Amino acid sequence: MAEEKPNAPARAQYAIRRSPSPHPSGVHQVTEFQEPGYTIVGNHLTQHRSLSGLAIGLAAYIQSLPEGAPVDIRTLARRFPEGRGRIASALRELEAHGYLERVRRRTDDGRMVTLTLSYNNPAATRARRARESAEETKRRAAVAPAPSPATPAPVTRAHASRTPTPAPASAPAPAPAPAPAPEPSHAQADPPHARPEPPPPPPEPRTHTHHTPAAALLANLRHEDPRLLLPVRDIHRLTPAVAAWLERGASPEAVRNALTAGLPAPLRHPAALLTHRLTELLPPPLPATSSAATATATARARPAPLQTCDGCERAFRAPTPGRCRDCRHPAAAECLPTGPG
Repeated sequence: MAEEKPNAPARAQYAIRRSPSPHPSGVHQVTEFQEPGYTIVGNHLTQHRSLSGLAIGLAAYIQSLPEGAPVDIRTLARRFPEGRGRIASALRELEAHGYLERVRRRTDDGRMVTLTLSYNNPAATRARRARESAEETKRRAAVAPAPSPATPAPVTRAHASRTPTPAPASAPAPAPAPAPAPEPSHAQADPPHARPEPPPPPPEPRTHTHHTPAAALLANLRHEDPRLLLPVRDIHRLTPAVAAWLERGASPEAVRNALTAGLPAPLRHPAALLTHRLTELLPPPLPATSSAATATATARARPAPLQTCDGCERAFRAPTPGRCRDCRHPAAAECLPTGPG
């Protein structure tokens, strides 16, 4: 046997840290004071039994962001190494358990945006809303029965018997109405007061004669600017407005110039811009007498056609064939041709 050497160094002993906790293994919390810039996350989220680790991490990250920060899938995919598919699945998990709510809203300038609502404690939020709705229901129920006892049946009958008495007082009100009845005697004085009322109503197009050219004009706007490529739904919606322009005497070129001139550089919603211009720049309707006056002026400017006189065979201008002025005059009887006998 080997000799025992009392001067040999002792075997190195492994240092074992003794913890005051009764559980020597597992996690041990080391808590330090944090400066402002931290987020309080509830254990109901961090220890959720149905959410994945990515969903829990995204929920904690979203709760730490300031108001108005973008949290769409593309932005989160740039921030984290996970792909868009996994991030979208995690967001759907949070929506299913009430930690997120995405709402589509329209802004004042017509744009559609997504508003994301992040709930740090959805269970508490649901309980608070249920409590508030119950209190509101009790408040309404307490206010509703108040007027019911103050309306007994005999009182209503008494009031009903009294109500006919003031009715004759209101009866004279229609008495002035018969005044317009003597319209036949004042037929020449009343129409001037009644005629100004009809003109305002007919600004809207009532016929569909201009709808086909209006739809073609809207469909061809993409040739003026590729950004004005409109879907079929918007063309059907804007066709009546363009038809109103055409019915008011505007030429297709004028409508096209009004819709395509001075377009903004970042044109995000062409249909909304066209709707605004068609409504705000709508020209006034042409006067009712303008068409008749134009037709009369055209008829006056155009001379009568040449005709051959049936008597002297001279040329003269007249709307219809016949005799010239000299042949129609009684003193011009000798102008008439005589027979061979």
